[in-house]
Amino acid sequence: MSANSVEVTLTKAGRVKIGYPAELLGDDGTHLAVRAPWVGTEPRDFGFVRFESGDVFTEHYWRDRWYSVKEVRAADGSVKGWYCDVTRPAVLDGDRLTVEDLDLDLWVSADHSQIIRLDEDEFAESGLTERDPQAAARAVQALDELELLAQRGKLTESLHIAA
Repeated sequence: MSANSVEVTLTKAGRVKIGYPAELLGDDGTHLAVRAPWVGTEPRDFGFVRFESGDVFTEHYWRDRWYSVKEVRAADGSVKGWYCDVTRPAVLDGDRLTVEDLDLDLWVSADHSQIIRLDEDEFAESGLTERDPQAAARAVQALDELELLAQRGKLTESLHIAA
């Protein structure tokens, strides 16, 4: 990998969920930003957004926050919206960026008309509340924070990083 590349590894329940190469756009010691194309082999239609070949994700991770925010752009450059994952804080070790997915997600459409909490049922079924009550509480708090930022139109304010 080049000096500007990282391997993003998303884990869930101790297993690798997905891994993909990304271009490192910036790292200020707390906030990291990377860019990567949609890695799915087939389009994925969620009903409220469709991820497909040509889409580009600019992903923002923090070492001190329990979430990541991914700006999703279509092949023509238009913003589709922001997909937010509730995660443990990111860890960068060499050229590997690892993030543990905690099931909760939030979708915010480009025009902010849709702010949708996702996967709360998966979170409830995950057993995290029993296994690690403090992490579960942080996860719920992170989802609430993301939703509030989106409702106030402030979700994208913290996404700028010096390259």
